[in-house]
Amino acid sequence: MAVGPRDYIDQLLVKKYADEKVDNPEIAKLVEPDKMLSAMGDFSDMRKNMMILNNKLNSVCAALNAKAAHYRGTRFATA
Repeated sequence: MAVGPRDYIDQLLVKKYADEKVDNPEIAKLVEPDKMLSAMGDFSDMRKNMMILNNKLNSVCAALNAKAAHYRGTRFATA
């Protein structure tokens, strides 16, 4: 797998942003790393729990829909 720009637009973007400064030390003074990591961990735990809850809700709804379904026989059905 090659690393780097693959087409002309990517090459132009690389040239444009090659000298840009991406590390901003002023932000590090405003936000404490431990609090940021703690907040990120809390957010990921919440998102994980919401996904688990959503999956459980989907399975309960599917089970209820299956129990509430009324099936009709057709003339092609064999029993």
